[in-house]
Amino acid sequence: MLIYFCYFIIQHYLPTTMKGLLKMKDFSDEHMSRLYEKFILEYYRKHHPELHPRAAQIEWNINKDISCDDILPIMQTDVVLHFPSRTLIIDAKYYEQTLQQHHGKKTIHSANIYQIQSYILNADLNHDGNVDGMLLYAKTQEQLVPDGSVTLNDGNVIHFKTLDLNQKFDKIEEQLEMIIQIYNC
Repeated sequence: MLIYFCYFIIQHYLPTTMKGLLKMKDFSDEHMSRLYEKFILEYYRKHHPELHPRAAQIEWNINKDISCDDILPIMQTDVVLHFPSRTLIIDAKYYEQTLQQHHGKKTIHSANIYQIQSYILNADLNHDGNVDGMLLYAKTQEQLVPDGSVTLNDGNVIHFKTLDLNQKFDKIEEQLEMIIQIYNC
C-alpha cells in the first residue's frame, strides 16, 4: 500500500476511485487509520522531540499480587507527549463517521471515550490529575465535528478535537501546533 502511495506522489497523481489508466490498490479504513496515527506521532517526533513523543503501552493500575491480569487487554497508545507538568495521551481516530447517533443525538462513540478514560485513569497512578487525554478525529464530510473537552473529578481533562487533513500542510501544521499551545500557556 505504501509503495503505491509513494508512486502516486512521485508521479503527481491523486488517488481516485474512478476508472482510468492507472489502478491503485484500495486503501482500507484500517490502513488509513494506521497511517493517520503514524503521521501524528512522526510529526511530533520531528517538530517536538523535547516532548518525548512515543507510542507507549500503559500498565494496568491494579494490585498484581491478587489480580488475574493475564486476560486484560494491552493498552497501546497512539501518541504520548510529556510536558513539564502534564502528560497528554492522544488517541488518533480515523472513521468514515466520527459521531454515532444515540437516542436521536449525535455523540462520540462510547468505546472511544471509555478507551481514552481508561488510558488516563491507569496512567495517572497517584490520581493527581496530571494526565490528560485527547481523541483526535480526522475530519469527515459531517457538519458537526468533535471540538471541546470535559474535566474529570481528579482534574484530568479529555479533549475532543478534529484535524482537517484536506488543507495545505502549513494549515495542518497550525492545527497540530494548537494542540501543543494548550499546554504551553
